[in-house]
Amino acid sequence: MSNDFKTCVMIGLGYIGLPTAAVIARTGIKVLGVDINPRIVETINAGNCPIEEKGLPELVAQVVADGRLAAATSPAHGDVFVIAVPTPFEETYKPDLSYVEAAVRSIAPILERGNLVLLESTIPVGATEQAARWIEMLRPDLTVSRRGGDESRIADVLVAHCPERILPGQMLRELVENDRVIGGVCRASAERGRAFYKTFVGGDCLITDSRTAELCKLSENAFRDVNIAFANELSVICEEYGISVWELVDLANHHPRVNILQPGPGVGGHCIAVDPWFIVSAMDDKARLIREARWINSGRPRLVVRKVLEELDASDGKVRSIACFGLSYKPNIDDVRESPAIEIVEYLAKDLPLYHPGVSLSVVDPFVSEMPKHLASFSDLKKVGVDEGLAADMIVMLVDHRQFKEIPASRVAGKVLVDTRGVWSR
Repeated sequence: MSNDFKTCVMIGLGYIGLPTAAVIARTGIKVLGVDINPRIVETINAGNCPIEEKGLPELVAQVVADGRLAAATSPAHGDVFVIAVPTPFEETYKPDLSYVEAAVRSIAPILERGNLVLLESTIPVGATEQAARWIEMLRPDLTVSRRGGDESRIADVLVAHCPERILPGQMLRELVENDRVIGGVCRASAERGRAFYKTFVGGDCLITDSRTAELCKLSENAFRDVNIAFANELSVICEEYGISVWELVDLANHHPRVNILQPGPGVGGHCIAVDPWFIVSAMDDKARLIREARWINSGRPRLVVRKVLEELDASDGKVRSIACFGLSYKPNIDDVRESPAIEIVEYLAKDLPLYHPGVSLSVVDPFVSEMPKHLASFSDLKKVGVDEGLAADMIVMLVDHRQFKEIPASRVAGKVLVDTRGVWSR
C-alpha cells in the first residue's frame, strides 16, 4: 500500500459507496463515510450494514470495530475524496447533477493542497471538468486540474473520474478483481488516481482523459441495453409466430459468434436503465439506436401488464387472484432501483380495480423485506410468502430468484402463467 494515502473521505454510503469504503478500509487506509441520512450513519457506526450484500455485513463490522471506518453526516479533512452519490435523470431524461454538485460543495471548504477528488458517480461527458470548475469557483485560493492546462505544473487539487464496475451480489470480489478506467482532467490527476486505486484493486488500472472515461462507462451500459432490447424485440416477434423465444435464443447461441441475451419484463438498476439517456440527451440526433433500445426496454412493463389483462379476459372470470413473483430489478438481491417488476405491480394495482374488480393482487419476494414505499399506498396489495403466492390462480414471474427457479413445474400445473423469465417456459 502506498504511504501517500492515509485517509479517505467517501461521500455517499449507498450500494457503491459503502462496499467501496469498506474495501478501502480493509487495506489500512482510514475511511470516513459521509451520508445525509442519519439512520444510515448510526447503523454503520454501530457496526451494522444497511445493505444486503454477500460478505459485506461481516466486513463492515470488522473495519468499524478496528477503527478504520466511521460514518458522519458531514465531511472532514482527508487525503482523497471519493464522490459516490446518485445521478438520476429528470423528467426530460437529462441527467440531474444536483447530488454531485452538493457533494462538491460539501467538501470544497476543507480541501487542501495535495488533495485528490475522484468521482465514481456515473456522469455525462464533461461533468468531471464541471466538478473541477465548481471547486475552482468555490476555492479561488487553490489551483485545480484543468483540461489542456500546463502539464509541467501540478495543480493543488487533482480531479479525476473512475466509474464503478461492480455487480450486486459480487461486489466485494469485483471491487478488487475488475479492471478500472481512471480518467483525469489532466494527466497528473489520472496518474494520481491510478496510484490510489492500486492500493486496493488487483485488476488493471487503465488511465485516460476524463471525457473518455465518462463515455466509456455510458457506452458499456448502452451496449448491454441495446443487446437486451434486441432480445426483447425477438420475444415479441416469436410470440407472433408462436415460437418459444427461449428455445430460439438457446439454438441461436450455439453459433460460435452469437450471444443473444435473455428477454425479460424490462431493464432496471441504477446503470442500464439510466445511463443510456445521458448519451441520448446530449446527442439525440446521433444516438438513434441507443434511443430506440431504451424505448423498447422502458416499454416492456406495459406489455407485460397488457398480457396479464389479456389472460384475465380469456379466463372468463376463473382467475380471482394474481401473485407477482419478484420485486427487485434482478435475481437474488434486494435492490429495487428502477425495477421493472415494481412498475408492473404498480400498473396492475391501478388497473385491476378498473378492469377486473374483485381480482386480488399479491407480491412475493424473499429478498425484499418490506413493501417499497410507492407500493405501500395500495391498501389491497399484500406481500406474501412463496407458498401463499403459489395458491393464486395466476402466477406472474417477474424475477428469477434462485428460490423461484427451484419451484417444480408441478406446483403451477393448471394455473395461468405469465412467465417473463422463462422459469417454466424453457
